[in-house]
Amino acid sequence: MPFEEPTWIFPFEGMGVGDSFFIPTLRPAHLIYVVDTRAKAAGIRIKFFITEKAGHLGLRVWRMS
Repeated sequence: MPFEEPTWIFPFEGMGVGDSFFIPTLRPAHLIYVVDTRAKAAGIRIKFFITEKAGHLGLRVWRMS
């Protein structure tokens, strides 16, 4: 059985410019697509990097506008 990502709820509306959040993932390319698509739908600009936190691979996402 292939690994499936959970359904994520992104806190864009509650974030101020410069705020960030981290999402652990084993599939960062897929998560980049999902986060970017949802941000565009919400009319929010974001910046993201694949990074590691506490030994977990993931995506750090910042709100830019």
